[in-house]
Amino acid sequence: MNSPEQPLPTFDEVLLCTPHTSAEQVGLFLRRCLIPCRGEEKIYTMLYADELSYDVSCRAEELFQHLQRYSSSYRLIILCNCERENSYIPSAFSHYKVHMIPQRSRAEIQQYLQHHFRVAQPSNSAASVFKEHMCVGIVSSKRAGVGK
Repeated sequence: MNSPEQPLPTFDEVLLCTPHTSAEQVGLFLRRCLIPCRGEEKIYTMLYADELSYDVSCRAEELFQHLQRYSSSYRLIILCNCERENSYIPSAFSHYKVHMIPQRSRAEIQQYLQHHFRVAQPSNSAASVFKEHMCVGIVSSKRAGVGK
């Protein structure tokens, strides 16, 4: 985010974990991250890794330990819910833990995201619904189940 021209992460750089994420999905992700490829400087991110099942978490840690021998220059970020820091993945990787403080203001982050999510030429698309022709938006309600 040092420059507005830096791209957002691609689909292969992010794994959004749920309790239903399989060991195979995590394994493929870790292989992409930890097996070096020439010229790639990607930053890989596992989101909500604390949501993984115990079995998948154990296998992920074993694979990480095995693959880590092949590369020492990987870039992996594991984000977890701080309220679930006692689950398997946060505990297993706790010695790598780094407390982060955002280096940019909320306004700068929003401006960066707006730069990347704005539709260049507004057309008959969903972007015309969202504020300032954004191709993504959040629809929320204080009342559950009202047909969002």
